[in-house]
Amino acid sequence: MTSTTPPTPGTRLDPWFGAYAQRAHNMRASEVRALFAVVNRPEVVSLAGGMPYLEGLPLDTISETVQRVIATQGLSALQYGSGQGHEALREQILDVMHLEGIDAHPDDVVVTTGSQQALDLVTRIFVDPGDVIVAEAPSYVGALGVFRSYEADVVHVPMDEAGLIPEALDACLTELRAAGRRVKLLYTIPTFHNPGGVTLSLERRARVLEIARSHGVLLVEDNPYGLLGFSGDPIPAIRSLDEDGVVYLGSFSKTFAPGFRVGWVVAPHAVREKLVLASESAILCPSNASQMAISAYLSTSDWRAQIKAFQVMYRERRDAMVSSLAEHLPDATWTVPDGGFYTWVRLPEGLDSKSMLPRAVTGRVAYVPGTAFFADGTGADHVRLSYCYPTPERIREGVRRLATVVNAERELVEIFGTRPALDDVSDVDNPGPDLA
Repeated sequence: MTSTTPPTPGTRLDPWFGAYAQRAHNMRASEVRALFAVVNRPEVVSLAGGMPYLEGLPLDTISETVQRVIATQGLSALQYGSGQGHEALREQILDVMHLEGIDAHPDDVVVTTGSQQALDLVTRIFVDPGDVIVAEAPSYVGALGVFRSYEADVVHVPMDEAGLIPEALDACLTELRAAGRRVKLLYTIPTFHNPGGVTLSLERRARVLEIARSHGVLLVEDNPYGLLGFSGDPIPAIRSLDEDGVVYLGSFSKTFAPGFRVGWVVAPHAVREKLVLASESAILCPSNASQMAISAYLSTSDWRAQIKAFQVMYRERRDAMVSSLAEHLPDATWTVPDGGFYTWVRLPEGLDSKSMLPRAVTGRVAYVPGTAFFADGTGADHVRLSYCYPTPERIREGVRRLATVVNAERELVEIFGTRPALDDVSDVDNPGPDLA
């Protein structure tokens, strides 16, 4: 009888297995994406994904703005556009970045399909197979996927509560150079780090930039959360210190809405030209309709007040997360972020966040295992918890459920030394009696 189950791409059952390019064999689903099927179930409290809380947006106003764009500029909005991006939006992006001390020219800006495409383009034009990219430990899972797809070798440098450690970075780059390794990029999320929840201090920003310069390494500053701080003015971006040694990635996904898929990259002139060519070869041009909708929103709405509203809302959620961890998981340790979406939690000794995940989902709570954020798969003693999307009440319930799972795991590890692993994260239909 013929099977109705399609072969899994990239396996020996796939008839095209031998035809894929070598780089395709490095592609695999991220541990965040793999959770989506189960965390969208209403009975599961998801502390996993980094989805903005869009209910805080003025949807009526946005709807009217988009309708007005189509009604008055539809022939342009629905047509092909510039490969570099809509000029009016590029000028407005300068106003957004100015809040973080960045002075630039509209010609320095390349609009992209989210900052994820910007990261892909930068990697594409700089990295050959076997080149080294230095990144913080831990690092953004989406960046690691891009680097893997271009066959880069990621070397991690540790962080502490003040961000990337300059001395460790200098020692790492020195060692790599002595070994004859070719380091192309230093990738960093200096402000409200994903997943670490820490921020690179102002003193360290200058030092990290100086180290990168001295080793001839281009610094890639990924900054989607920079305007979402919980106190004081925005922190000056590293790009504000140097126009030539830094490529800056920005996005409207966290401060406005990810569905428009609009990000940008600011780069030195020669790099910018390469980025435009690479973008045109990939997508011809970013969406005119999305760009013009965001441009109209920035022109007609008090977007600064909207960002402040987000800051207040996410701070309340951060506080709910931190207080719940203190109440329910006092034996764990965690970062207390000054902004952004995430806290980085070290589990009590002896627990493995990846092997524990199926039981957590069975217990109707989800998180991202720490292993997702390391190129070598380490980090099993950590989890990333996101507080951006659930309400404070759901956050407290999610942490309570997580603590129940953690405590049960600890008891079994103490008794047996280990616990048999479940096969996957799909069995959420039979929660344990404590969670029913």
